[in-house]
Amino acid sequence: MYKISLITGDGIGPELSESALQILNAVHDRLDVKFQIENIMAGDAALAKYGNALPQSTIDVIRKSDACMKAPVGESAADVIVALRRMLNLYANIRPAKSYPYMHALKDNIDLVIVRENTEDLYTGQEFELSGAAVAFRIISENASKKIAKYAFETAIQRNGKKTVTCVHKSNVMRKTDGLFSRVCSQIAKDYPQIKFEQMYVDACAMNLIRKPESFDVIVTTNLFGDILSDEAAEVVGGLGMAPAANIGDDFALFEPVHGAAFDIAGKGIANPSSFILSAKMMLDWLGKKHNDKKCMYAADKLELAVYGVVKKGIKTQDIGGNKSTMEFTKEILSLLT
Repeated sequence: MYKISLITGDGIGPELSESALQILNAVHDRLDVKFQIENIMAGDAALAKYGNALPQSTIDVIRKSDACMKAPVGESAADVIVALRRMLNLYANIRPAKSYPYMHALKDNIDLVIVRENTEDLYTGQEFELSGAAVAFRIISENASKKIAKYAFETAIQRNGKKTVTCVHKSNVMRKTDGLFSRVCSQIAKDYPQIKFEQMYVDACAMNLIRKPESFDVIVTTNLFGDILSDEAAEVVGGLGMAPAANIGDDFALFEPVHGAAFDIAGKGIANPSSFILSAKMMLDWLGKKHNDKKCMYAADKLELAVYGVVKKGIKTQDIGGNKSTMEFTKEILSLLT
């Protein structure tokens, strides 16, 4: 019985959470992976109710769970996800980008994953103002760079793709910080002779994600660059609606869609839940590997196949040009989840 904490979020978050709950309940009933799910609050709604976007009661539930799923939250997102990443040492942000039928990908054979360092870089928020200037500290440490590089190479081993790791940086300009990151990745590469290793400047990577996205397998990069490139990669395969993400540490992980709370369509029941459902797939896969649970890994594969089977029929929600509601789309997936 896995204990799952579910942050229901803001905007379209509660609608996506209901979709994910139905999916996980079906996995519980049909595929014999047992869950105990507890809904919790974080984000704008929590801020309005408790005066804190990330209440201690929410943190307590998360710490007692086996994994956390987080629906999109609103303007207070940084106070939630950035805080949780640091608090739980979720050093690896994993963002796959994959072509799905009828999702307007640039090419139909894209299957890459961005492995983003998740705890440092400019995102530590160490900024201050001087007279007429604003200054930010950019922290790139050897230890964090080693951990994320190893994670990237281990990911390349597990994938059935090109077995290539591309280290992305800008060491020709930021010679100390990105120079360290590049050097550490090169050192780690020596421990994985079976994996092809290459390096690329971030501007060239941004261009090649448009020009030849199918050539990438695993991209490893720093926090800021990873944030930007993963959104670009999501758009290359058809948009953020199909973009899941995982925040992974040594002992815990949190799963979320890449996109935001989409307040403009909140409450209309038309949001595409695929990104959150695919995040659940990533959670099942992580739980399976962590606990050597073959049922979990089987359920992860079945869930991705169900999503693929639905979109292959051209079935879409209204927010991306289809005619299905969020729950109707979810029921289509449930019909294939056996």
